[in-house]
Amino acid sequence: MFNKNLLNTEIQNFINNNLNSDVSELLLKGIPFKAVDSKLIIEQIEAKKRCKKKLPTWFITKNIYFPNKLNIEQTSSEITAQYKSSLVSGKQIMDLTGGFGVDAFYFSKHVENVIHCEINPELSALVKHNLKALNTSNITCYNANGIDALKEVTQTIDWIYIDPSRRDDLKQKVFLLADCEPNIKTHQNLLLQCATNVMIKTSPLLDLSATLSDLQHVKEIHIVAVNNEVKELLWILERGFEGDVLVKTVNLQRGKAQYFKFNFKEEAEAEANYSKPLTYLYEPNSAVLKSGSFNSVANILNIEKLHKHSHLYTSDSLIEFPGRRFKIEKIVPFNKKVFSKEKILKANITTRNFPLSVHDIRKKFKVKDGGTLYLFFTTNVDEDKIILICSKVH
Repeated sequence: MFNKNLLNTEIQNFINNNLNSDVSELLLKGIPFKAVDSKLIIEQIEAKKRCKKKLPTWFITKNIYFPNKLNIEQTSSEITAQYKSSLVSGKQIMDLTGGFGVDAFYFSKHVENVIHCEINPELSALVKHNLKALNTSNITCYNANGIDALKEVTQTIDWIYIDPSRRDDLKQKVFLLADCEPNIKTHQNLLLQCATNVMIKTSPLLDLSATLSDLQHVKEIHIVAVNNEVKELLWILERGFEGDVLVKTVNLQRGKAQYFKFNFKEEAEAEANYSKPLTYLYEPNSAVLKSGSFNSVANILNIEKLHKHSHLYTSDSLIEFPGRRFKIEKIVPFNKKVFSKEKILKANITTRNFPLSVHDIRKKFKVKDGGTLYLFFTTNVDEDKIILICSKVH
């Protein structure tokens, strides 16, 4: 229940002063406010605490009303919402699965009018309240099923955004398009009848090729990673579009983002050049790996691949690269006796196309985790098992 008494100054001060307190102890001591259920105050403390890094704007803004932990878990982070908003423009966007309103808030900075549809009446009411606290005036909130609201639209809008719920009736996680609610496969014709452009957010677990066969008029796929962890797949549909699909990968990091793009159809026909390790080694970030652009990245950036299945790259000259870059200090064969002569007791270990796990390697070679050296255990173009001893290029 949306209880406005929660916004009383005393209660808000209590929440802010107890963000790092043990909630079990707080409940045992007793929470001294009769106007609001103690469990609701605890829920606010736990939800706000989760927002500190994920939603810093909401965390620092006064009189924000937070939903339950599950809603916070399911909402976009500010950093990914900001990226999504950079892809849209125009007069109107309709967010059919509004949730906590983070995406709508950022869309409002790029689009004249935003419609936020949320089927849960309590969540819709608190979003409406929060938008006032955030001084946002170009978002209209409707407590409605987004698909039903869309059927009432009489003129074409610029954009529709939809993030289908990845929970089934038993609150279990699902990720296939047909299992999510609403079912995009069922409604995609309606979406493109009502809007010129549609952005669909899906689970990062979805297979790109399989999902492409489920969707029509896909113009772009955006693979969004944050600090090298893929968080979202974004599918951009454009009414009537029939061309080749452009795949854009981004790894959002503090201070710097890594971008790479390629043509999905051309990747299937591309062939990489192969080489033994040269001066520098490149390891693609998680967004590039998810994209499957293993040959395109070599061709577009004019670098060589170590092996068809290794997904490590090399060059003599240092280049900008969407991933980690290393200077190869030494190459040694995968041989315990030879390796022991290097006297390496501590290093960061990565395996690519290699029969042993990192755990097994540490045990076999007695190398502790950490330090400034990076060891890549991999297979070269001649099918030899090798160890690349590297230092990181910053």
